[in-house]
Amino acid sequence: MFKTLATTLKTWFPADAAHAHCDGPCGVYDPAAARITAEAVLSMTKKLIDLGTPDSVAKANTFARFTAIKEEQAQKTKEDLLILWTDYFKPVHLEKYPDLHDTFWKAAKLCSACKVEVSLEHATELMAAVEKIHSIFWATKERDVPFLKAS
Repeated sequence: MFKTLATTLKTWFPADAAHAHCDGPCGVYDPAAARITAEAVLSMTKKLIDLGTPDSVAKANTFARFTAIKEEQAQKTKEDLLILWTDYFKPVHLEKYPDLHDTFWKAAKLCSACKVEVSLEHATELMAAVEKIHSIFWATKERDVPFLKAS
């Protein structure tokens, strides 16, 4: 009986259609999270290089922890970038930024490279890619938001 009543009410009083250009409401997307995690990747990469080859159990433990953090943060960076790429950016943005797909694809590949190796070059390139994405993102909102790093 309740099901019949609910169906009748829906027929008499249909809900208005809702439309959105993103999966989430406006204002939830921000490349800041990718910047923070990419910066952690760079920081851990520098720490691993400074630590050098572990020659003791204590150094091996520290090396393992730094590596785990670097890989975790690279994965988080990749996830944050992919969400921006697939959920925020739309065809209209491609018209203004024709290299958008290539920029995101290369940034995601850099995240993978940073996970599997200890490369200061790739970690630095990842930061540069995230900065470029930051600039494009805020330009689409017609805002000038500085790219601030913690270090």
